[in-house]
Amino acid sequence: MRPILATLIRTLVAMASVLAIVSAPASAHPHVWVNVEATVVYDNGKIVGIRNKWSFDEMYSAMAITGLDTNNDGVYSREELADLAKVNMEGLEELGYYTFAKLGKADLKFTKPTEYFHEVDKEGLLSLTFVLPLTEPVLAEAEGFNFAVYDPTFFIAFVYAKDDPIKLAGAPAGCKFSIAVPEKDAEELKRLNDAFAGQLTAGDKNAGTGTTFSKTVNVSCGKS
Repeated sequence: MRPILATLIRTLVAMASVLAIVSAPASAHPHVWVNVEATVVYDNGKIVGIRNKWSFDEMYSAMAITGLDTNNDGVYSREELADLAKVNMEGLEELGYYTFAKLGKADLKFTKPTEYFHEVDKEGLLSLTFVLPLTEPVLAEAEGFNFAVYDPTFFIAFVYAKDDPIKLAGAPAGCKFSIAVPEKDAEELKRLNDAFAGQLTAGDKNAGTGTTFSKTVNVSCGKS
């Protein structure tokens, strides 16, 4: 078992100081592409966590699962991928699982992830699913709940899936969401798009320009 993602994560941490002094266009080209599906989980009228499903690109998937079909039946079971999932989740902890939630301007914290597992689909693409419970649940009607899934170093491009990327599970009636690039990033986003002239989308056929920038998911519910 080779913890490819965990190795990559440790590399990213080690390179943080280098990235700080490199020009943005040189450091912004992603090396791994991930399609994101995120579910806001509600319980008893409160937001209790976020369920992430990340589907990795073909190249990363091929590297990550090499040698893990231990019974050589051509199928990668959750059991065969369990050790990889455990190591990768441990590696993601120091990076906040690339998932950042806020209530207004206040940062929200998560507890350790639950229900995590890897799967491989019929096309050979690896995915990672896990639930991040909030340390303190948030009332569904509270104003300003938002979250984003992204890599601040730009080495991993997190792209919201083309179809149905966000779900609200167990939400009260009237809850809705929107996805937007934060205004503060708009000018920098345009500069990177111009610099790369579309190259940022080379790793993912479903990606749009500027996909390495965080896109914030804003969630709101009508007051009861």
